Formats: sequence, structure tokens, C-alpha cells
Amino acid sequence: EAVAADWILEFASYCLCRHFREGCTKEFQRWKDVAQALINSLSKIPPHLKKTVYLCQLLIRIEKGKNLECRFENDQRISPLESALSFWALLEREEIKLEKLHEDIRRLIQIQIVAVYMENGYFKEAAQVFERLFTDSESDKPLRVKLATVIKGKDPYVPLLQSFSYNLLIKKTKSYIELFMKENESNFLIQAATKQVESKGLGTAALQNATVKVDDSDKRNLETKQRFVLSFVMLSDVLGCKTATFNVGSSLVWMYINCLLGLNSLQNVEKNGDASVCRRRKQRWTHKEDMQLKSGIKEFGVGNWAKILVHGDFNNRTSVMLKDRWRTLCRIE
Repeated sequence: EAVAADWILEFASYCLCRHFREGCTKEFQRWKDVAQALINSLSKIPPHLKKTVYLCQLLIRIEKGKNLECRFENDQRISPLESALSFWALLEREEIKLEKLHEDIRRLIQIQIVAVYMENGYFKEAAQVFERLFTDSESDKPLRVKLATVIKGKDPYVPLLQSFSYNLLIKKTKSYIELFMKENESNFLIQAATKQVESKGLGTAALQNATVKVDDSDKRNLETKQRFVLSFVMLSDVLGCKTATFNVGSSLVWMYINCLLGLNSLQNVEKNGDASVCRRRKQRWTHKEDMQLKSGIKEFGVGNWAKILVHGDFNNRTSVMLKDRWRTLCRIE
């Protein structure tokens, strides 16, 4: 189970990186839930997964970097980007050789921590975080002096901050992701999935059943079906489930499939690898489900929807449904 969890975490990390690089916000959010649930389940980070875990946490925080209402640390003064900086420092420790790209990203995160506060009119907080981040070392002195002047001027749109913009931070981070993904092309689940697709001809047989005009929504549905066929065949072979019906007891498989597709019930899996997915119907939330949701939030915290879903007793629900129901309950109460 620990080995399988490693494979899935590495695969989730790879997908998280890809969607960050491609700017697919919705897919990034879905894979964030998968990765975060798996990371939360680790009692201790194995040495070979440290870089993977640190990168996931970095991307999750950079993606929320401009949202000062979002907090990742117990210390309420720490913004998402300042939290990201701590994970970037951990990532740098895992690097064999530090390149100029590493220094560029570190500087961009530091400057944008200050810039985001200023853009939101929090000049006092900008000054406070400036004091925390910038030391008295000679290498920092030129930038430190310029930033101090900018903060005193209370102008978030000066050329200095525009030159070290948030968009540039995203661009540099994507460059780092490219390097990480090249290093991790040997991911076991990706290799296993590729072999299965090639050996069983799924690319033509199962995924191209019809030639019809499709709109963007249909394309997304097709992509979901493609991911399902790929993921199911891969997992069934890897975990030895040639013909099975998954249930909540198969926690790792359930978490992976459910978070990947947003589906909650897999039934009637045929020997040739095809599956009919139980359709979700709108149904009222029961008092028991509400209590399960509240109990899960109390145990795992708001936002860990995948983990709450796996450990709770819900009737054909998805992670998104749990999140929406919690919002509804908050408004009602």
C-alpha cells in the first residue's frame, strides 16, 4: 500500500505540474485535492519524495498567491507567498546544483510578497514583511534599499515592481516545472499506462468510437472518459484487479479514481476493461450525510474534501458536491 501510494503521489504531482504549466485552473484544483490528500496521509515524508511534496506545496501556494485571505500557516501574518517561500527554500536544499533560475525565483517570490500587500493597500504589512525577509547581507543591500524606498512611496505600480511582476514569477516557475517533469518522465504509473494503451489498442478501439462534431463540453467529456479508461486499466493491472467492483474499503484506489474523475460509484467492470459508470442524480442531502460532512471537516479541516469523502459514508457524492454542500450549510447557519 505504501508503494502504491508513492506511485499515485508522484503521478498526482506530475499532473499538478502539467496543469499549472498549461494554466488549466479547474484541472489544477482537482489534482491539488488529490495531491494534498495523499500528502496529508504521510506520517513522514520519505527522502525520495521530498522534492515532489515540496513542489506540490509550492505550486498550491503560488496559485493562491494574490489571495491574502487564504492562509496555509497557523501564523496569520504569513501570506500564501511567504509560505511558498519556505517551501522554495526546502526545494533548493534538495537540488544538487543551484542555477540562476533558482535565484531568480527566490527573488521574485520575495518581491511579490511585498508587492501583493501593496497592491491591496496594506502598506504597514508590506513594511513588516520586508523587515522579516530581507537581511543585512551585502548581497541584498541594493535591492533592499530600492524596496524600502518603494514601500515608503506607497506606490505599487513603480517600474521596479513591474519589472519583477507576478506574471514573471509564474513564467519562471513554469520553467522550473519543465525541468522537474523531464527528470520525472520515468514515473511508474505513466510508464504502465502507456504500455497498456499500446498493448490493448485503447487509443483507437476504446477512445475513438465515433466521428461526430463535438463542442467544448463534449471534448471535456471525452477527455474524462479517456482518463477513466486509461486509469482503470492501469490500476487494475498494477494492483491485480482484473475483474472487480471497487468499494470504500479499497481506500487508495477509491481516493485516486474518485478524485480523478469526480465519480463515486464504479460497477459492472467487464473483463475487456470497459466499465459502465453509475450516473449521478440530483438527490437531497440527508441529515446523516450532513453530520458525516461536519465530522469530516472537524477531523481533516476545510478543503480536504477528497480525504473527507474517502473516510465518510456518503451516498454517491463527489468532492465538489461536498464543497458545495459545506458552503450551503455555512450560509444556512
